[in-house]
Order: sequence, then structure tokens, then C-alpha cells
Amino acid sequence: MTPRYSAALLLALGTLAITLTTPVIAREPGTAATIDSGWILSKLGHAGPTRTAFVEVRSSPLLKSPLRVSGEYRHPDADTLVREVRSPYQETTTIRDGKASIQRGGSTRTFALSRAPQLATLQTSFGALLRGDQQQLQSAFALDTSGVREKWKMVLTPKDTALAKQMRDITLFGRGAELRCIETRLSQGNEVQRTLLASAASASGTATSDDALQAICHGDAAR
Repeated sequence: MTPRYSAALLLALGTLAITLTTPVIAREPGTAATIDSGWILSKLGHAGPTRTAFVEVRSSPLLKSPLRVSGEYRHPDADTLVREVRSPYQETTTIRDGKASIQRGGSTRTFALSRAPQLATLQTSFGALLRGDQQQLQSAFALDTSGVREKWKMVLTPKDTALAKQMRDITLFGRGAELRCIETRLSQGNEVQRTLLASAASASGTATSDDALQAICHGDAAR
């Protein structure tokens, strides 16, 4: 596996596992109250099947313009995570039984996550996030939470050395019990992968500019 291939999967798997932790839930009363990581994880933990639409925009010096990708994330059962890209191309990534399968066109590539320990760490850790297991999640990530229930942020910084060499951090943004956006930063370069979910994805329209998407992601855009 090449480093470039691993980086792409780190972004996909990290976003995939987090995205599927919560359905769209209405805002709760008393949203001015301060929050901590325990409160957020209690809302993100979700045992049953879930699915949510996403919009993902990635910028890179290699691209003439930002790449806007849309599709759906699914968590059909406790052991399966699926990322289905529908536009501007079609691709399905499935994580199941310690393996990752990537289907595009008529070809499918499958490999064991054990070939890349950092991917296995992500799978285990975000399984804990799906269950709302704060203790296990904190064994792999340092959690830094700020904000109030109406507008909160939680930064996950990897403790695992191999993972930290490739991924700087993952930041979750939300309102009440709704996870609206995920930002993932790799350790090399300044690239940020921003994934908008639920109401944030709907609010993004056709926007691709970093300023507009960041405002929506961070909850600074007009509602």
C-alpha cells in the first residue's frame, strides 16, 4: 500500500465512521448550556442502522478547482460501514470484518486493515464512538471540546504514533444533537477535507469556495 493510498483511506474511514454515529435530530431545549465530550458522545452514540446524505469538498494544489463530491453514508448493521459516492463519479467503499473494499466501475479492490495499523486503530476507535464509549475513544484520541449546545466543537487528536504521522486531527462541529460537519487534516501539507452533513449539506447548495463552506461548517453562516 502506498502512502498516498493510505492517506486517502484515512480520510474516508475517519469521516465514514464518525458520520454514521447519529441520525438527524431536532435541536433540544436549553441549548445555551455548556457541554463536554461526554454530552456530545451521548448524543452521537447510535446502535441502530443509520444513513445520511453528504457533501464533501476537497482543495488541492493538484486540482484546478475544488472537487465537490456527494453521496450517502450508511451504517446498515453494527459491523458494516459504507460510503457511496454518487457524483461526480460512482464509487462504494465498504468496511466490514476487518477489511476494506473499494468498488469503482467494474473493478473491486479488497485488503485487510491489518496491513495498515493506523486504519485498524481508526476502525476500533470509531466503533467506540458509535457506541458512545468515551473511555475507549480517549485511549486513542485526546478530546478537546468547546462551545455550548447550540454551537459546539470537538477536536480529536490521535495519540497513536503511526496515525499521528499521517493525520493531524479530526474536528466535529454540531448544533444540539445534530452533527453538521467534519473537518479532517492530514499531517503533511495544509489540505483540509470538509464534509457537510444533514442540514449543513442542504445549506451548501452548489458552493465550493472555502470561505462559504467554512462558514456553513462552523455554524457562522446565516440560518
